[in-house]
Amino acid sequence: MCTHAIAALMTGFVLATAGLFVAPAHAQVRPAVQDLASKPIGKVVVATGSVTIERAGAVVIQASTTDQAGQAKVGDLVYQGDVVATGADGRVGINFTDGTSFNLSNNARMALNEFVYDPNSRSNSTLFSLTKGTFTFVAGKVAKTGDMKVDTPVATMGVRGTTPRIEISDDGTVRFSTLIEEGKSGGTRKPGAPAAQQPDQKPYPKSNLNICRGC
Repeated sequence: MCTHAIAALMTGFVLATAGLFVAPAHAQVRPAVQDLASKPIGKVVVATGSVTIERAGAVVIQASTTDQAGQAKVGDLVYQGDVVATGADGRVGINFTDGTSFNLSNNARMALNEFVYDPNSRSNSTLFSLTKGTFTFVAGKVAKTGDMKVDTPVATMGVRGTTPRIEISDDGTVRFSTLIEEGKSGGTRKPGAPAAQQPDQKPYPKSNLNICRGC
């Protein structure tokens, strides 16, 4: 009986000691994760009319050029996971840390799903989801050295050094126009999605749409 009791005490002491060493390791990891999640990925450079930024935890920021209390102003930061939306009279421009710039017209909505950028790495990636409205953007360094994707209701586009314009109508129709600077762009058509349409090429002399199946 005494031997069993001593063994049980020794086991408890070993487990308790191990717990003392393990707990600090977890405590050291947690702040690093929090810092990564709170790192800004860009900032608002233009905001007119009704503009909102929906942040994780259901926080909604009203972004405009007015000085009303509680409203964000030009220069406010955006983060991975934010959703940017404009109202009927809204317009917003956002510059990202890799040099990418997005302009959203009225009644537009864009989710900043993923943004990974390290100027010393070639394993960078971005994923933005566009659900409605008109968007124009200039691709930055991620598109040239990493993996930049833009998701729409009809296709997920891979972007390489391009300046696209995307229009998403209320009925789900999507129009793509691309000013080719260098390289190429490609995309993956979504099953069952309505066909994407190309606009008149006169305003965009080098417009094209490259969507492939299974690529």
